[in-house]
Amino acid sequence: MDFQILINNLTNPSLLFFILGILAVKLKSDLEIPGTSAKFIALYLMLSIGFKGGQELSHSDFSSEIVYALIFGVILSATVPFYTFFLLNKRLGVANASAISAAYGSISAVTFVAAVAFLDMQGVTFGGHMVAVMALMEAPAIISAVILLQKYSEQKEKGGIRKIVFHAFTNGSVLLILGSLGIGFIADEKQAEGIKPFVTDLFKGFLAVFLLDMGINSGRRLKSFFKYGYFSTVFAILIPLVNGSMVAFLTHWIAPEAGDRLIFAILAASASYIAVPAAMKLANPKADEGLYVPMALAITFPFNLTFGMPIYWMIIQLF
Repeated sequence: MDFQILINNLTNPSLLFFILGILAVKLKSDLEIPGTSAKFIALYLMLSIGFKGGQELSHSDFSSEIVYALIFGVILSATVPFYTFFLLNKRLGVANASAISAAYGSISAVTFVAAVAFLDMQGVTFGGHMVAVMALMEAPAIISAVILLQKYSEQKEKGGIRKIVFHAFTNGSVLLILGSLGIGFIADEKQAEGIKPFVTDLFKGFLAVFLLDMGINSGRRLKSFFKYGYFSTVFAILIPLVNGSMVAFLTHWIAPEAGDRLIFAILAASASYIAVPAAMKLANPKADEGLYVPMALAITFPFNLTFGMPIYWMIIQLF
């Protein structure tokens, strides 16, 4: 492993602000990001990612490589819940196994943002179509998890697959990313220059504030999470590591560009703590939010930022 990359990640201001948020909770500080401000920053990050991706996509030739990337992303998202569900079912029950498998099959847009920042630090670009891949990977995992819940739950939940699919695609973060991607794609290049300072120059500063808020939220949920013991913690580290490492290797045949491969790896390794909890409230209300949200947000998210990305990047460089 290139330890300089690891050190750079560990001393990244965005990660340090995340740690500060957790520390603030432990010290019982009254530090808090107002809910409306946190929501605005989250919307800004999604808008920025989508618009910049659309701009990149508009300058790319539509090729079979893009089609393969989109198909691979959807299949990956739909498949991960099936094997993770059976690893979790006996220990944590059907409801929790379904919710966790949905989270780990789906993706974290904020981890995607961190990967973009990592690539920028390395001076490596990625294809704009990877934003579309990210957006499309939100829903399939949720659908797979609901199918598993319906099949193995003794008491079938109401709602239906059609309603869940609709909810997944109209989730605020997914809709904003897809909409911004489309706007960035069709926007006149000269007109788009006018908002570039907003979507580009302010990005890292807003990301730091957002991760401070994520740290505060993580710190508040850790207590209820620890009652489940070591199994959930080990799962929240090993499964992302396996998924990310495997995809970093396999994408050699799907996405030859190093930047695209890292984005694929981090999407495979990440876990959703925004879209999935929203969907599970509707489809799987018996699942314990105090378990699957901290797993994704307090364990997997910082692991990917600190150790995960350097490991996936090393695999990409080797193969």
